[in-house]
Amino acid sequence: MAQINESIDLTVPVTTAYDQWTQFESFPDFLDEVDAITQLDDTHQRWRVTIGGATREFDAEITEQHPDERIAWTSIEGETRNAGVVTFHKLSDETSRVTVQIDWQPEGLVEQAGAKLGVASHAVKKDLENFKRLIEAQGTATGAWRGDVPR
Repeated sequence: MAQINESIDLTVPVTTAYDQWTQFESFPDFLDEVDAITQLDDTHQRWRVTIGGATREFDAEITEQHPDERIAWTSIEGETRNAGVVTFHKLSDETSRVTVQIDWQPEGLVEQAGAKLGVASHAVKKDLENFKRLIEAQGTATGAWRGDVPR
């Protein structure tokens, strides 16, 4: 398994960052490798991603979610194995930090080499920078899901 750990500080309140992150279908706006996400219900999504020219689909399940604190998930079926957590930290009334931790199983020689070279970590860092630009430009979230999913 490969692991990614990246963080970014935002000039928006933690609630704004969290609320936007719950809008899974908007992920293609800031995650370069995500082609589409379909929200199936409150805790399940179908993802279509293109990584290194290969398109893959998988279903993911939210395994834990607490407003303004964390969203944890795992893939449950499909072509990609991954699990992770996004945590949200209040730095001040107007600033926050988002931290992403992902465990994933590289498939094939290209992904294994990329994992060793840190390509995936670089991609997640870039995606967090895209999220920062998006949410700071908007200033508000485009929606919110404030439900709680116990572990």
